[in-house]
Amino acid sequence: MIASLHGTVQHVGLDQVVVEVGGVGLLTHTTPGTAAALRIGGSATLSTTLVVREDALTLYGFGTADERDLFELVQTVSGVGPRIALAMLAVASPDQIRAAIAGGDVAALVKTPGIGKKGAERIVLELKDKVGPLVAADAADTAPAPTGTGHGQVSEALIGLGWSAKQADDAVAKVTAADPSLTEVSDLLRAALRQLGPS
Repeated sequence: MIASLHGTVQHVGLDQVVVEVGGVGLLTHTTPGTAAALRIGGSATLSTTLVVREDALTLYGFGTADERDLFELVQTVSGVGPRIALAMLAVASPDQIRAAIAGGDVAALVKTPGIGKKGAERIVLELKDKVGPLVAADAADTAPAPTGTGHGQVSEALIGLGWSAKQADDAVAKVTAADPSLTEVSDLLRAALRQLGPS
């Protein structure tokens, strides 16, 4: 198991990064928030988990070990795979997810694309006693990445996380109308995720 990696950032996408470790570039899937905190040429330290399938080895990276641990925990529930687990962390913080599970807040959980009412109820039932105590986290301690403008890029990232094209476009339109000063892709993406996610 690859539990963490530390190296130089070679590429930053909206939901994935490439980190060079010992001369090898490792493609690491991550949340938009984690990707936005990294800079090309800068140093990165990520907590990671390697998902092994018959046809692929996929590395997922997180800004904190807490995010990684929750990513792994929610996948113990039948029907929750890496894509849904990553989308949960893109929509809400680990503490928000734990609070929703501990409190049986199905409405908050179904805001993640790919999770229906029955799936949310199953997550609550299976994990209510396993989520552990809430951890005080530093909210939004990352700076926006200077990635330029592009509503299309934000919509594509949201669609990649599981929302429909209409949901993605509507969210981008709403946050742009509410705050026209949002021009950076990472800022737009964060605002759109807040719009789509639990309040």
